[in-house]
Amino acid sequence: MVLRVSEEVREAIDARRPVVALESTIIAHGLPRPRNLQVALELEEVVRREGAVPATIAVLDGRPHVGLDKEQLERVANEDGIRKLGHRDLPLAAASGASGATTVSATALLAALAGVRVFATGGLGGVHREWTVTQDESADLGLLARTRITVVCAGVKSILDVPATLQRLETLGIAVAGYSTDRFPGFYLSDSGHPVDWTLDSPAQVADVMRAQDSLDGPGSALIVANPVPPEEQLDPELHARVLADALHACEAGGVTGQAVTPFLLDYLVRHTDGASLTANLAAVRGNVRLAARIAAAWAAA
Repeated sequence: MVLRVSEEVREAIDARRPVVALESTIIAHGLPRPRNLQVALELEEVVRREGAVPATIAVLDGRPHVGLDKEQLERVANEDGIRKLGHRDLPLAAASGASGATTVSATALLAALAGVRVFATGGLGGVHREWTVTQDESADLGLLARTRITVVCAGVKSILDVPATLQRLETLGIAVAGYSTDRFPGFYLSDSGHPVDWTLDSPAQVADVMRAQDSLDGPGSALIVANPVPPEEQLDPELHARVLADALHACEAGGVTGQAVTPFLLDYLVRHTDGASLTANLAAVRGNVRLAARIAAAWAAA
């Protein structure tokens, strides 16, 4: 499996200029056409405005790409049959020549293999509700426990079991810090209702932690920078609680299980909040991408 790193990204890595990895699942599976391509181009532009190089990641015809040109972005956004690939799917996609958009776990792995240290996403996967029955936990957590990368996110998806996810992050040895907050954000919400033990207040402080990770030479785990969506851009908490409760009931009544649960719940929230959940999601992603570019710049300046 040959990793294809774009010339722009490779030159930036070699010159120690800031680079930010971006996932492609939001392009292929998270937004309707043509808005998905517009958002993909917008997020890359946010990275560039902060002086960094965007490295959107996807698999095309079995070849993992770190850094996509406009034609490749258009293909991910518009081609039917683009699969959703976690890190476990990468060898299967490579061997079969499949094309797919990368989730958090696949993006983090391919970014790290290419030498990209900072990755921006929306919300992490985590421990699902009723884990004791389903044993359903996102592959994101295990992969991040053994991958040295800094992930800027808006916490974990609020449809998950947030306290159980925080406990798993601790058990797996994944460092978590709130960015300018002592509360763990809840994806659509600025505050999930749970605290964090550490707070970082500037990109330079994040870069200092990254350097400390390397100097300690401990287990190769990730650093999670939990960046809350601004309160004025979050989903109304009362609306969120009411619609999520309805969504969980509808999920159970419909017999939705396994990998179908997350897309079902997210789609339910979009439809029953008149798109307000999607607006909050995009606000969170934009903020995370902007912060990630600033962290990448601070890291490159070391």
